[in-house]
Amino acid sequence: MSDWPQEYQLVEGSSLDRSRLLTTMASAYQELGATQLGHLTKTVELYLQGSSMVWWLEKSDTQRVGFTATQSKPIGCLWLGQSIDQLTGALQAYVYLVYVDPAHRRQGLGRKLMTHAKRWATEHGYDQMSLQVFNENIAALKLYETLGYRSTATLLTLDL
Repeated sequence: MSDWPQEYQLVEGSSLDRSRLLTTMASAYQELGATQLGHLTKTVELYLQGSSMVWWLEKSDTQRVGFTATQSKPIGCLWLGQSIDQLTGALQAYVYLVYVDPAHRRQGLGRKLMTHAKRWATEHGYDQMSLQVFNENIAALKLYETLGYRSTATLLTLDL
């Protein structure tokens, strides 16, 4: 993509990337303090199909063999699909995962991934895009706010 810094490239993934996606999701959730990750396999199996798309942010010099990069750990990941707006019933684009490796953060890469997500959603005819973010993820909350996202619901939990 021409709008990426020269040293980076965004590469379309496929349903064959299950293992790579699981590893990336585990990294993202561990950073947020998650200790139970067994559910991620089921999440990937359930949502990495149909209209779901995944992209990998990689160094431009990464060699690719078929669908799989020879580099085992991506710099970033964007995983999109669809959901239903519970108030209107309309289909909407949904961000399952946006992730940038800590060593590559604060360079605008997350913003570029979200810009790509918005472009993809628009090209696929969605009028709305949504995502879930944890309250403790202050950096992500700030990013989404600057991109125009607004909070429309609050997820409440009760430990039993």
